[in-house]
Amino acid sequence: MTASGTEDTPVLDTLAAMTLASVERSALSPDVLIMVRLAALAAVGAPAVSYVAHVGPALEAGVTLRDVQDVLVGVAPVIGSARTMAAGKAIGEAFDFAIAVVEAELD
Repeated sequence: MTASGTEDTPVLDTLAAMTLASVERSALSPDVLIMVRLAALAAVGAPAVSYVAHVGPALEAGVTLRDVQDVLVGVAPVIGSARTMAAGKAIGEAFDFAIAVVEAELD
């Protein structure tokens, strides 16, 4: 393994670098950027695991459950009911997973 870790985790390292570059180059506020990303994930029908990486940053940026619901309401006419409901389920699973991880760390 190299100091950068790219030999063991090239995909994760690439995703992390892409995310960092996106955040650094965006003029959007952190809460708006997270909501845009959630809308994009919903639009592509992303699985719950894709939302997990956004739970911490969403909470840090002050994004509320109401904000997430508003994002889904906003994109529903564009992405359709099936993707909207799937996104809601995936977001719930991501938050459940994050809560379980925190609880396990507290034990």
